[in-house]
Amino acid sequence: MNRITQLFNIQYPIIQGGMIWNSGYKLASAVSNAGGLGLIGAGSMYPDVLREHIQKCKKATDKPFGVNVPMLYPNIEEIMNIIVEEGVKIVFTSAGNPKTWTAFLKEHGITVVHVVSSSKFALKAQEAGVDAIVAEGFEAGGHNGREETTTLTLIPMVREQIHLPLIAAGGIATGKGMLAAMVLGADGVQMGSRFVASEESSAHDNFKQTVVNTQEGDTLLTLKELAPVRLIKNKFFHDLQALYARCPSVDDLKTLLGRARAKRGMFEGDLEEGELEIGQIAGLIHEIKPVAQIITDVVSEFEMAKQQAIHL
Repeated sequence: MNRITQLFNIQYPIIQGGMIWNSGYKLASAVSNAGGLGLIGAGSMYPDVLREHIQKCKKATDKPFGVNVPMLYPNIEEIMNIIVEEGVKIVFTSAGNPKTWTAFLKEHGITVVHVVSSSKFALKAQEAGVDAIVAEGFEAGGHNGREETTTLTLIPMVREQIHLPLIAAGGIATGKGMLAAMVLGADGVQMGSRFVASEESSAHDNFKQTVVNTQEGDTLLTLKELAPVRLIKNKFFHDLQALYARCPSVDDLKTLLGRARAKRGMFEGDLEEGELEIGQIAGLIHEIKPVAQIITDVVSEFEMAKQQAIHL
């Protein structure tokens, strides 16, 4: 037992990232049933869809699970009320000020975790009263911090500043990566990309296979003028690069981005025109596996690596 397994009442200090279009109730319940903490990704769900997924998740597992809520999304008040009404006990917040909703959630007996990309924001989250912090490094897929601080640097810097339980995210998909993060000061890890390439992920099979095929250097952070996002290099990405060559305005970028590109890419499987969000660690993901096997493999490698480190 450590601070993360105690906080969430789970077997392993492994949290599944609440990723838009990838993290429905099937993935969340599978992770929880396998001993980690599964998260439903509310960012890509209308409120009634979120309620449905929470209800289905409660039927699919009797273990703890949570909901990830990007606070800049619309319908935030309705989403928070649904979380309370449905009796969700764990909420991960991101993309917003933790002071806005932390007190409300904690008044309803909910454990609150906030995702940050810097020590400065970690301190603000601690001051806001959250129960734990996810520090996510620059390697992560999807929307990312503007500081571009890598996980290897970020975790010890955040650990030095805060006393709360700390979860490392960004570039972690293996047991060795998990051990490294914990040696640097994390109490647990959050993995996103590894769980995208799982049988239970709600991602389209085309996208899952693309993740498996992704190699070193195939992703890049872009759209920093809007919200930095790490994408696989496809036709849409190269269209963006061509636009950047003409010194576009923010409106030009918004026009090209349009609406629902993330859904088109990850959920509908359009590998040319869709946004394909994944982390750099995809280069180490070579197979689509059941969630239970992923967690077994990570924990086994972690224990083996820990024993090897002891004998160095």
